[in-house]
Amino acid sequence: MLQKLRKKIKTKKAKIGVIGLGYVGLPLAAAFAKNGFAVIGIDTDPDKIKKLMRAQSYILDVHERDLKTILKRKLFQATSDYKAVRELDAVIICVPTPLSKTHEPDISFVIDAAKKTAEYLRRGQLVVLESTTYPGTTEEVLLPLLEKSGLEVESDFFLAFSPERVDPGNKQFDTVTIPKVVGGVGTHSTKAAQELYRMIIKNVVEVSSAKTAEMTKLLENTFRSVNIALINEIAVMANHLGIDIWEVIEAAKTKPFGFMPFYPGPGIGGHCLPIDPLYLSWKSRLHGYEAKMIELAATVNKTMPRYVVERIAHLLNLKGVPLKGARILVLGVAYKRNSDDVRESPAVEVINHLLEEGSWVSYSDPYCPVLETGHTHLKSRELGPQFLKRQHCVVVLTDHSNFDYVSIVNHSRLILDTRNALRKFSPKKHLFFL
Repeated sequence: MLQKLRKKIKTKKAKIGVIGLGYVGLPLAAAFAKNGFAVIGIDTDPDKIKKLMRAQSYILDVHERDLKTILKRKLFQATSDYKAVRELDAVIICVPTPLSKTHEPDISFVIDAAKKTAEYLRRGQLVVLESTTYPGTTEEVLLPLLEKSGLEVESDFFLAFSPERVDPGNKQFDTVTIPKVVGGVGTHSTKAAQELYRMIIKNVVEVSSAKTAEMTKLLENTFRSVNIALINEIAVMANHLGIDIWEVIEAAKTKPFGFMPFYPGPGIGGHCLPIDPLYLSWKSRLHGYEAKMIELAATVNKTMPRYVVERIAHLLNLKGVPLKGARILVLGVAYKRNSDDVRESPAVEVINHLLEEGSWVSYSDPYCPVLETGHTHLKSRELGPQFLKRQHCVVVLTDHSNFDYVSIVNHSRLILDTRNALRKFSPKKHLFFL
């Protein structure tokens, strides 16, 4: 089975399936199709299917011209029907893994995808999970579900985990240029997955097991979460001490060893950083170990949106303006620059806090024309000089590169910059930093 599958992959006769056509799945499906593989994308959202079959992309990292090309060449099709699994040689699962309301892992989307895949699983297929999850999910959850098909792993089918490392909006590193970690539930599974990804990704890193691959992704994002929390805490401390944290970081960066710069901000967002470390701490608790640093980092990062609101209130008070009733303009609602991704965005939390305090809030974001937050429906505003002058405070929450910062600085009464986007305009009496 392994040799037949590897031969199909090498000759690009293998048909690839991607389950979940979001920020991870769609770029991956497009990458395989652009490299000559026939790809079927499976998603439960009928609107996504319709858009894709009309070559309409809803993700910035996937160009519509590429969709048109792979559709025209009949290398890509999208469907909501899992019967398509029967046709596939490799099935890659890229569904969401959010947190539940009690902050515990919610792998219901993974379980649902695995159950539906198992219904149509056949001999010789490779199944790869890319969704970020706790160590042990592939072997303890996916494997039993797939083996209910009556097939045996490592002889009838192959199973591996390969963590997604997508960075939406990153022009330097994309799906095919980011090194790919692969770990199977056995040596045959690892080799099959490695063979598959090597067809589109130059640097494939093989690890000893699926658990190791799962842990690798959690380490990457936990490392970032903890260090961002540290610099956020120091930023708050520096403000109380009257020290410019951004100047401190720039000075510390001059040390050629032993220091890696991280930067403060209004909080952390996206599908990974606020969620992945908590998957690891949850799994640790099951084994009797409390991941104190992970939990503390999550708490610190979670407090940053409220801290931003407190800073706004303080700066307004200095000008004799109460937070209630103040006109506040938020610049950027995506969780990161030059992206349209608002998942877990701290900007949304800042807006909600401001609305709760009775402020009149508007926002501008060239990537996000509409924002639904709680019971409030907001639309992005144009940044004309008169509109800027009417705002009591302008808050930079996402430092998109296409904002007209010169106009913003020249026409705003008061600015709080949480991203250090306006450093070149400093010092200005009406310009403050986090």
